Parts: sequence; structure tokens; C-alpha cells
Amino acid sequence: MNPPIDWKTWRKAERARLLALRAECPAAQRAAWNDAILQLLAAGFPVLRGLTVGFCWPFKGEVDVRPLIQDLRGQGSRVALPVVAAKRQPLEFREWWPGAPMQAGALGIPAPAGTPLLVPDAVLVPPVGFSADGWRLGYGGGYFDRTLAAIAPPPLKLCVAHESTRIPTIHPQPHDVPMDFVITETGIHAVVSGGAMTRIEPAAAAAQSAALAASRGLPRGQG
Repeated sequence: MNPPIDWKTWRKAERARLLALRAECPAAQRAAWNDAILQLLAAGFPVLRGLTVGFCWPFKGEVDVRPLIQDLRGQGSRVALPVVAAKRQPLEFREWWPGAPMQAGALGIPAPAGTPLLVPDAVLVPPVGFSADGWRLGYGGGYFDRTLAAIAPPPLKLCVAHESTRIPTIHPQPHDVPMDFVITETGIHAVVSGGAMTRIEPAAAAAQSAALAASRGLPRGQG
């Protein structure tokens, strides 16, 4: 019988490996992958137009969704960035627009300063890595898992990642929150309840994400 896995130690080592892999990727290659992911997001998720969309300022070579965010703002969406309000508590999302007041947030990542609080209808979530069955490996603080678990009804959860960071498993724990979709430069992958992930065409993603949003009563009312 194999001994139980020390998942905390394993995740720490896997996180370091994946971050090093991302850092070694040439900038031109990352840019090409980024363009492909943005095209898939635009084609597969028209449902985002008019929703309140949470996103992350790109950090250490993450997928940069800001061009899509600018397009969504022009199509009636409100957009928001996460802010660490307190240690070990859910994140707050504060509205962002070009020229919004900003400050250095956690890890020095830019964050809005004092702009309106919003509850996202959809979140574009960058991972350190993701598993073949749709779980996200983050940076280890647990902030996104706490946040996504606390929002009701849950937002659409779109993991935006490089295919090179796919791993067989993250050894999911009870606090982990699965994604609804994983989008990489190779395609859109729908996460199926019960622990599977299947690649789908953009038209199918558009239909599935619209149906999922409707089933959750999105968009939600905002102040």
C-alpha cells in the first residue's frame, strides 16, 4: 500500500516547477499563445458581453486578458480587479477602468484604490497550473478558492492558462473549487461534473456558457 501523499509539500514543489517553466518561456512564444487564447475567449464566450467580469492583472508571465477586457468594456461590461482585503479572507473585487486610481496590492500587483465594489458574474482566473480534470493550482494562499466558494450564485469560472502547465492532478482537497471551463492556446475545455474535462468548439462553448449563466441567474443585480 502506498503511503499517503503530503499534498502540501507536493504542491509547493510542483508550483515552483511550473513557475520556473513559465519564466523560461520566450516572450514571443507567450505572446503567440496569448493571442490564440484571446481569440478563443472572444469566439467562445460572447456571454461575457454585458456581464460584470473579474480579471487579474498579469503577473509573472500569466495570460494577459486586458485586450479582451477593453473590448468587453466597449460592449457594456463592467470589469473589476481582485483586492486582498484581509489575510485568509475572500477577495474583494473593485471596479477598474483606464485611468482608475490604483495602488500596489499583494505581491506588488496593481489593484484599484477605493473604486466601487462589484460582485463578478464571471471571473477569468489565471493558474500556476491546471489538472486534466479541471482543477486549478494557484499560488498557495487559497484566496481565489475562498472567494469563489463565497459568491452566490457562483460566477462563471474561466481558467486561462498555457497548455504547458497542464498536469495529471493537483490532488484536490475539500477547499478547492473546480473551474467551469479551461481555455488554453490549444482550445476550450469544458469541465464536466464528476471529474472530467472535454475539448469543445467555440460554438458549443458559447451555448454551454450562456445556459450555465442563465441557470445561475446571471447577470446578478449590482449596486
